[in-house]
Amino acid sequence: MHASNQPVSAAPIPVLPATKSMSAPDSEQRRHRWKILGIGVLANGSFAAAFAGIPVTAIFMRAEYRLDTASLGLALGSLGLGVAVSELPWGMLTDRWGDRRVLLCGLLATALALAAMALWVVPGGAGIPPMALLALGLLLVGLLGGSVNGSSGRAVMGWFQEGERGLAMSIRQTAVPAGGGLAAVVLPSLAQAYGFAAVYGFLALLCAVSALLAWGWLHEPPVNSEAVAQLSTLTTSALRDGKVWRMALAIGILCFPQVSVLTFATIFLHDVGHAGLTLISSSMAAVQIGAALMRIWSGRWTDRRGNRRHYLRTCSVLSALIFVALAVVVARASGFDATAAAATTAMPWSPGSRVLIVVLLVAGGICASAWHGVAYTELATLAGARQVGTALGLGNTCVFLVFFLAAQAVPLLLRWQSWPAVWCAGAVAALLAWPIFLKSE
Repeated sequence: MHASNQPVSAAPIPVLPATKSMSAPDSEQRRHRWKILGIGVLANGSFAAAFAGIPVTAIFMRAEYRLDTASLGLALGSLGLGVAVSELPWGMLTDRWGDRRVLLCGLLATALALAAMALWVVPGGAGIPPMALLALGLLLVGLLGGSVNGSSGRAVMGWFQEGERGLAMSIRQTAVPAGGGLAAVVLPSLAQAYGFAAVYGFLALLCAVSALLAWGWLHEPPVNSEAVAQLSTLTTSALRDGKVWRMALAIGILCFPQVSVLTFATIFLHDVGHAGLTLISSSMAAVQIGAALMRIWSGRWTDRRGNRRHYLRTCSVLSALIFVALAVVVARASGFDATAAAATTAMPWSPGSRVLIVVLLVAGGICASAWHGVAYTELATLAGARQVGTALGLGNTCVFLVFFLAAQAVPLLLRWQSWPAVWCAGAVAALLAWPIFLKSE
């Protein structure tokens, strides 16, 4: 792709009213930025509880909606497909309309879509909704929820200065595993005790509360703020810049092992490991909590050392090594035949193998999820102040396109081989991301 010399047509970052921006002292602005970060965390966490939490209920969804593994993958993948399709348009709209309008519209619309699912797309007295209706509902939730990432990320990047953006964006990104961790603990129990009306209703409430707080606190940074001035500005569209595309592509590819764990680890532990609900929920919560803590640490660490690319490459290599180890241990513990043309019946795990497999699964999930804040900071920095929403939208388009493709690929891998092939595929994806991060410099 060749860069064009034409100027970007995106609208400038809006100016605040005098009472909120130009006349506000620096100390007030610096205090208010933490409220902006809080809004970003709440918004991302609310939607993360949906897109990372609904797959944790996969066992109950498969049973209550009477789905096979392929249909389950298609339904869950529709959520990611909706985000993938909508992220870039939402990001471009954010750069033109501003953070507040897009985030408020997106959160409220997502809450309404989830509430509609709670009313009309749940198994009950009227029967079992068809898989197509379930997939369509989850697709709509994804289409509307795709507004959250670019708008909240643009807000955070506009209020924080260089040297603190990695930490701020990483804290914002902890909302994804934190929201997913909360959902991993709450949603399976809700699904088991009260059904999916409670699941969707709980998620709708989270989005509505986040929208209410955003309405009260979120506004644009002053155009003369130091944070805005420090963001570089491309003279061409971010969509014409090769470095932006390579970074977004690497982010998406490195999500394959993460999505494999978040979407199918519950099925794996239940079907192969014969694990109970407590072990499954606690394992998935450990992945999310560990990823949240690692994102905060990595943001601060890379801010101090200025080594974001090196950190991203390290995560790629470590993820590959862990997933290879997981594949080998699972093959040996379960007695899968690597030469078989299709999945074979798994042997019961020994207590030692069970512990080792769960540890590797959690470690792999954490390592494959720990880098998001650093990667999005680097992507937004490449794009510049006026195109943060567009760049983050492009990055998340790649992420959720992989989310959709992984949800379709894993059932196919299981038909062709077995679970070790799934984890090996995660290792291959992590290795593919490594040279792309290298070339993005």
